[in-house]
Amino acid sequence: MKIMIASDIHGSAFYCKMLVDAYNSEKAEKLVLLGDILYHGPRNALPVEYDPQQVAKMLNDMAQEILCVRGNCDCEVDQMVLDFPVLADYGVMFYKDHLIYITHGHIFNKENMPKMHDGDMILAGHTHVPACDQVGECLYLNPGSVSIPKEGSAHSYMIIDDSGLSWIDLESGDCYKKIEL
Repeated sequence: MKIMIASDIHGSAFYCKMLVDAYNSEKAEKLVLLGDILYHGPRNALPVEYDPQQVAKMLNDMAQEILCVRGNCDCEVDQMVLDFPVLADYGVMFYKDHLIYITHGHIFNKENMPKMHDGDMILAGHTHVPACDQVGECLYLNPGSVSIPKEGSAHSYMIIDDSGLSWIDLESGDCYKKIEL
């Protein structure tokens, strides 16, 4: 199975369209969104083509393919305009023999890991910085941000498939990091 992971769209119709196009080009089967879907929050500048209503429409068109967790900028009113669940604080999925704990990252993150078994992974956004870090016997993964990357990182997403984990530059389509598990 091929799964695309993205975070922190923050209402950018421009980058959401690029993400949906990349999803179709990648021929992924599921899109995991790690929160902060529609709004930019007070700490971020407005992203390019800020249009939460258009972002909602684009994502609603593929609602059956989306698994989403709640970000710190997401709220109950978002659920009123989105056709897929967005209010879960976390989710879980499995990759081979590994549990992947899915969260936004504002509560559980690299510095505050949930209780997990050796070899498990946490997948979080929130920082807007891509990461792949060993924390004890677990792996902390971050796809970076679709619309507001920080610390000089690219607009990016991740792919999980049978060959491993890949970080992809949203604008160029180039894979800039890959790990096998």
